[in-house]
Amino acid sequence: MKRFLMGAAMAASLMTSACAAEAPETDAVVTSKTAVMSQLPAEAWRSVDPENLLVIDTAYGVIGVELYPEIAPKHVAQVKALARQGFYDNVPFHRVIDGFMNQTGDGSNGDGTGDSQLPNIPAEFTFRRGADMSVTLVGARLAGGKEVGTGFYKALPVATQPQSQAMLTKDGKVGAMGLHCKGVTSMARTSDPNSANSQFFLMRAMANHLDAQYSIWGATVMGQEHLEKFKVGTIGEVPGWVPDQMNWVKVASDMKDAPSVQVMKTDHPAFKTHLKTFKKDDGTYPDICDITVPTQAN
Repeated sequence: MKRFLMGAAMAASLMTSACAAEAPETDAVVTSKTAVMSQLPAEAWRSVDPENLLVIDTAYGVIGVELYPEIAPKHVAQVKALARQGFYDNVPFHRVIDGFMNQTGDGSNGDGTGDSQLPNIPAEFTFRRGADMSVTLVGARLAGGKEVGTGFYKALPVATQPQSQAMLTKDGKVGAMGLHCKGVTSMARTSDPNSANSQFFLMRAMANHLDAQYSIWGATVMGQEHLEKFKVGTIGEVPGWVPDQMNWVKVASDMKDAPSVQVMKTDHPAFKTHLKTFKKDDGTYPDICDITVPTQAN
């Protein structure tokens, strides 16, 4: 059965109205930002655990995705197992929609109709957040008619109930969910919420209508600039269309020459300084999806 994303047929028009185009940066601006980042103290950065770093090699460069087993443990376990089997090697991006996402992961048929031989995964659309999973709040969004805070858990944009409500819950935790912003990785499925298996997608832009409908399991922390380079199209729709592919996919801890990735700590004063560069004239911040967490790799 073909894996799909709800509302995908309307994605192009939705994204046109929902996302502002990124302003191009000059070399001078990029150089200035790089210089500032390089001057930050070592304690402003955290190293991504190699066991939770998925490395994807493509024709455009290497993409690194930080995995969050504390948010979607079953999905992370399955993705890592399939990567270690070599299931994702030479698998095409069979469905790529500009302004939306890059879908891949069908290592059986390569056209979006196949799965792995592993069992399907129960939905992990939301998660419970305890005091040990601190979130740096930036703004708010409406969800289910109520306003919820938005911020960052590590490099992942999330929406969350306030931690102060934890004392009112049986497990001492509050509800939270990842947000489908650019760079976020999420699992494809059929109309059955519990049908995710091997196919996944990397977001090219924000897509609010996917939030709490698909299981988010990672965020791109290296090579995000490659996400919008993949050729747009869908296998079977345009005769002769040749998609890009994932050359190989590995867990960094299994690699001899694995990349080392650092992410700015969102609870460090340096991140607060970084946030100020996004503040608008009225003192508010833009949508969480328009704010980035600095990363560096070597």
